[in-house]
Amino acid sequence: MTTITQQSATTGQIKQINRFGSDAIEKVLDELGLDNPGAQRVIEHGDEFARVVREAALTSLKDLSVTDKYKNEEVASNYGYLSGYTKPKSITEQTNILRQIFPGLGYADEKLAEREVPKHAEGWFAIPKWQTVAPTYAEAVQKVLDAIKQTRNGKFHNYRDGQIVNERLCQTAKTEAMFGKLGNEQKDHDILVVAAQFGLRHRGRSVRRAREVMQANECGLGAFAVGIMILTHPERLSHFDDLWIDCAGDEFDDPDADDRFDHAPIFHFYDGKVKFITFWYDLAHDYYGSVSAFVPQS
Repeated sequence: MTTITQQSATTGQIKQINRFGSDAIEKVLDELGLDNPGAQRVIEHGDEFARVVREAALTSLKDLSVTDKYKNEEVASNYGYLSGYTKPKSITEQTNILRQIFPGLGYADEKLAEREVPKHAEGWFAIPKWQTVAPTYAEAVQKVLDAIKQTRNGKFHNYRDGQIVNERLCQTAKTEAMFGKLGNEQKDHDILVVAAQFGLRHRGRSVRRAREVMQANECGLGAFAVGIMILTHPERLSHFDDLWIDCAGDEFDDPDADDRFDHAPIFHFYDGKVKFITFWYDLAHDYYGSVSAFVPQS
């Protein structure tokens, strides 16, 4: 199974970046040709000079350390969690809800939720292994969609009804590997304890752009996991102006599209209903955000 870790920059990398900065300042000084009085004035204002250099370096490092790939597939967004969701319920609350919906479902290792939440995650979510819900991933997704419809008293519409089959819907390789790792680490439990965020981190980004900028220890969540999170946190998606949800951990093969698996599932709220559909992964909208999970660093 692939091991997924987020490694810090090495000492050698940090030294090389420092050298780039030092060489750049030295080159500027050579080109500028400061005289003695001018150099002395810079020294007298050393704190201000250092501040300006730090700000410029910070801006440049933030820009250069993130891939430019698909950067045009990102728009500004002010959408958020309007309907009352602020953070995940306790793992106990979540697992109790899930066992009511899926009778026979086992338990989670709740002590894992006592760990520090990884950076960028909103908290710990209870997500069953899909294999405990159905024999195939597509069947597990369908059961989750059916459960959302039931818990919403029928106020749910699936635009892909009859199309949720293994030949058309699958997890991305990264997401599958990451959940395989989590499953191995929590192998004696039906329900995984997963650090995740509910879409705000990647709002305004296309699914493809969100996947590109995710950290090494971060993956998009698919329709099964996101659907589970909606079941345990129905307040997350109950108003038209809530941030709608991209499921960047899945790929969908739309028979009407030119390219295979260029769609991803989405959940949105419209006309008083939660609705499920798929959309092109290269389109960015300010009212959508991709949900993602994080593997804690050891």
